[in-house]
Amino acid sequence: MIALTAVAGAAALLAQAPASASAAASSGTQLLRLRAGLTLEIPAKWRVYGTADQVHVITGACRNPKGDFFEPKCDGFWVMGPKALKTGGEGFQRYNPVNGPFYPTSDVAPCRTNPKYGQVLGKAIVVSSRNIGVAHKAHYRVWPGRCVSYTTGAQKSTFKQHEWYLAKEKILIVDQWATPGLARILKNAVWENV
Repeated sequence: MIALTAVAGAAALLAQAPASASAAASSGTQLLRLRAGLTLEIPAKWRVYGTADQVHVITGACRNPKGDFFEPKCDGFWVMGPKALKTGGEGFQRYNPVNGPFYPTSDVAPCRTNPKYGQVLGKAIVVSSRNIGVAHKAHYRVWPGRCVSYTTGAQKSTFKQHEWYLAKEKILIVDQWATPGLARILKNAVWENV
């Protein structure tokens, strides 16, 4: 994975429209401008790290916000672009939600809550479409995840990996932390050039 840069390096990703900048600031939110004209209004306390192709939005505690996708103990969600999607399937295959979840490795990755365990994702339990703003439908999947012992395979905890995939725009949003309000934020997204 491409190393992530600090918030200052991601400043180009954050932009506020002149008319709404003061309204967003006074309401405790910030505008996160992403690729293909996608803009999300997110809480001001959330921190943003990354590159144009891999944006990590930290929503809570995080020991290493500049870590890669499998960084454990890092509350947040990811917005992936075309380069990340080229190797985003298991075994570094091209990402395709029909074939499986976003899982850019060929090995068992560390569990998101405790790195001494590995994570295993199962078959999608929700397959549907969801609106991301107006006139943009995403392929939506929920993949059940289990954190298991590397030595015995015993299940230690569970989680769900939520994915919103916009094929035309080549944008994938991945959330393993059940980020409060994220579904609403995505539904209320704004697109330039719509």
